[in-house]
Amino acid sequence: MEVKLWNDKREREMYENFAELFAIIKATEKLEKAYVRDIISPAEYEAECQKLIAHFKTLSSTLKDTVPSIEQFHDTYKMDCPAALNRLVTSGVPATVEHRAAAATSSASSASVVAECVQNFITAMDSLKLNMIAVDQVHPLLSDLSSSLNKLLILPSDFEGKTKMREWLSRLSKMGAADELTEQQARQLHFDLESSYNSFMAALPSAGT
Repeated sequence: MEVKLWNDKREREMYENFAELFAIIKATEKLEKAYVRDIISPAEYEAECQKLIAHFKTLSSTLKDTVPSIEQFHDTYKMDCPAALNRLVTSGVPATVEHRAAAATSSASSASVVAECVQNFITAMDSLKLNMIAVDQVHPLLSDLSSSLNKLLILPSDFEGKTKMREWLSRLSKMGAADELTEQQARQLHFDLESSYNSFMAALPSAGT
């Protein structure tokens, strides 16, 4: 005895769309697992993932009245496809695109911090040359420099510039705001800044790496 799942053409189309949505979610889950296990190349993964995402967006838009929640559809049919849900519903782009965007953001952020560090080094050294040696003049400059160095994750915690700035800030904090560095202290601080700046530039990765 034949059992009909639909009563008319419209119902039949709806169930066919359900089957297609089910297949897209399952295929995406398999694709995500294959990518994570290095079974397919990033290029192959991205091309296939883009297709699945495009089909999913078109189909979910068509089914928005009958399937208002993809998560509910997923749970109703006990699909167990968390990676597919993340890719299709939460992210909406292939993992390779996400990784490129994250790398670009990280690179742009690092470049900005490097520029900030360079500016703070130069400002501190120039200020000493201009005989700005009072504690309330020197301390903010070294504090800004120390802060910017700590933001740059490529520098180790024991990087010369970080340790030297901590030592100087500790020394200055024990002095009064109106106190001034002696000529010997000013020369030593300038030397430490210059040495730290050279170490900083040497620690930066070259453009080719």
